[in-house]
Amino acid sequence: MADPAVTVRPATEADEAILRELWGEFEQEVPGPPGFEPETWAEEWSGTTRQIASGDVFLAIDADGPVGVVKMDGPKHGAMHVRLVYVRPHARRQGVSKQLLRACVEKARASGTATISLHVELVNTAAYAVWRRLGFENLSTFMAAPLDVLDDRLVEREPGEFRASTHVQSDDETSVERAVAQFLPRLEQPQLTTNGSWIRATDPVLDRDREAHGRFARELSERLGAVTVALALEGEVVRFRLYERGRMVDEYLSVPAFYGELPKGDELALTANPTLVARLTGADREEVRRVARTAVSPADLPPASELYAQLARLMGLE
Repeated sequence: MADPAVTVRPATEADEAILRELWGEFEQEVPGPPGFEPETWAEEWSGTTRQIASGDVFLAIDADGPVGVVKMDGPKHGAMHVRLVYVRPHARRQGVSKQLLRACVEKARASGTATISLHVELVNTAAYAVWRRLGFENLSTFMAAPLDVLDDRLVEREPGEFRASTHVQSDDETSVERAVAQFLPRLEQPQLTTNGSWIRATDPVLDRDREAHGRFARELSERLGAVTVALALEGEVVRFRLYERGRMVDEYLSVPAFYGELPKGDELALTANPTLVARLTGADREEVRRVARTAVSPADLPPASELYAQLARLMGLE
């Protein structure tokens, strides 16, 4: 509920001292992102005077003096943009931010605009949660990269190693050999090895052909009525597909959008299901959750060859 002792009024240039004080407190509490030089007060004041002239700066004042400020830009492209909202710590959770934003809404309506936008630093989690509760939605992401990092990522590199293995949960090597021999296209040099309760099948054809690898694992699962795992190292990413009686029940790709942008639902579908993996392979569910993580870039995960080996170990595969 709004504090009746707090009033909101338009700021004037005579308020420079208090505006500078409030701005300084905000900058100290929420510093700018790394890699960016902080704005000086001279630069901030230059924009503030323009906003004041347009009636787009408001101060919140209680019995002891100013406690908050909001600044806006606009209207532009049919929207007003909030540049700064700050309330002093002792006046928070008393509705002051809402009173300041109501002044913004009234000004925006009077200007003929129907939308208010703002930016929020990702580290400012408390503010982000407030804006979400007030109806603000994510429409874009502002990104930055240090030059050295970008320069390194722009270097052309070898595509990396491609390696595929198919694991059949069976001890009947004769039946597996027969099923492998029936697969089309014919494999070049199929190799079968037994490791505990799994039989591992590899072949150069499957290393090169991702689609054939998945189909091979599915057909073995269907012919043998067995659980199969198609585990692949695809250059910078790792994939596994889990089949039960010929049906794929889970698929994981370490970087879901590595091969191109995907709808959010399709990205989520490429995350591992720890419960299924644990049930069908005997892996520890929490270890699956820990190891089979996804990311937006291979750089955010262990090297692909290392992740490939970790996944094989946790599922008990060779």
